[in-house]
Amino acid sequence: MKKNDLLEILIDDLTNEGNGVGHIDGMAVFVPNSAIGDRLIIKILKVKKNYAYGKIESIIEPSCDRIQPDCKHFPKCGGCTLRHISYDAELHFKHKRVSDCIRRIGGLNKVEILPIVRSENIDYYRNKSQIPVGKDNKNNIISGFFSLHSHRLIKCDDCKIHPPIFNQISEDILDFIKKYNISTYDEFSHSGILRHIYIRIANSTNQIMVCLVINNNKLPYFDILVKLLCNKYPNIKSIVLNVNTKKTNVILGNKCITIFGNDFITDELCGLKFNISPLSFYQVNRNQAEVLYNIAKELACLNKNDILLDLYCGTGTIGLSMANKVKKLIGIEIIEQAVNDAKKNAVNNNINNAEFICSDADTALASISKREILPNIILVDPPRKGCSLDVINFICKINPEKVIYVSCDPSTLARDLKIFNQNGIMPIKAIPVDMFPRTCHVETVVLLSKI
Repeated sequence: MKKNDLLEILIDDLTNEGNGVGHIDGMAVFVPNSAIGDRLIIKILKVKKNYAYGKIESIIEPSCDRIQPDCKHFPKCGGCTLRHISYDAELHFKHKRVSDCIRRIGGLNKVEILPIVRSENIDYYRNKSQIPVGKDNKNNIISGFFSLHSHRLIKCDDCKIHPPIFNQISEDILDFIKKYNISTYDEFSHSGILRHIYIRIANSTNQIMVCLVINNNKLPYFDILVKLLCNKYPNIKSIVLNVNTKKTNVILGNKCITIFGNDFITDELCGLKFNISPLSFYQVNRNQAEVLYNIAKELACLNKNDILLDLYCGTGTIGLSMANKVKKLIGIEIIEQAVNDAKKNAVNNNINNAEFICSDADTALASISKREILPNIILVDPPRKGCSLDVINFICKINPEKVIYVSCDPSTLARDLKIFNQNGIMPIKAIPVDMFPRTCHVETVVLLSKI
């Protein structure tokens, strides 16, 4: 096998990233945008010692899972990876991924893995989009999304996973910057003003926030833009400038300047009100977040004598949704602004039994483990990298009755479950939840209990 060979292949599996994989002469070949059961002619792009990469040249026989993509930007745009297979096939892939990780990486064959919870909406579900702006190869100003694993901007004016109104607002902002000759950011020269158009919507109230990420401390003619947007979109309740003058791939800077309305918009989730600012973490699929939190609450089986520890609590959404069921809620989060938001969210919802600590998890857990009364239920919702070994050891030292683990990465979840199990806290039940349709990402809620 060598580069540029045209070969026939049968796709028999998908990788974690959603790429098809088949075998030619015993060598694994990875083929993007293919489906299990596809019989293809592929062109070999790269050959390594034990594997190769190819691209589809023609489809001899399509998989029964394959569908016609309903987005003209797929697969060039990096936003979706599974828009070429049916939603049922996507759910099967995600459930299998969670199951395989728990069984193979975790070595946990006794965990009950329930069916995946499907999303009611598979299109237009995102309540947040960070849309880069720049120029195409003809020097035209465009907005869109970066191609997968690159910083090549793909024009996208009708994204299928965020609300159509985001596209309309973005187009109006582009018209404005063209009219008033406002430059777009160039990451190579570190010049230009407008970097990203960042929009959030509160699904339950329909309030909209527009945030412009700028490589400057001010935006020329901003008063004209404010008037234009507010006259056309009465649901816009906040317009903010986010200042990011660093030469970085990080989208948001630390400084926010409100130029219209409030510093936040307000959404309702699990019967509570939450203020969402530009830097606040908030689940991008609000309806499925409510489903996820209710599953976690049900698995915890809380009562008024429980002390609940919410680790990596962010702005407190998941813990506060359970606060009325417990004696006390303790939240731990390292980001100061998130902790301040969590405290405000507790006050705004008249929740008086919540304590929020700004600290790294290791330090806070070391302190809590010395308290006279320890949490008996611990909720962990870590970042993609999972929990550190020190965090798991501190949790095991506290020796709670139950741990509820919410994970966005099946691999690190399985690794951590294995360590918990070795320390006497056994994974009992796992429920995958599809929070991000048409992408490879999947959330999982796991109940662990003392042996």
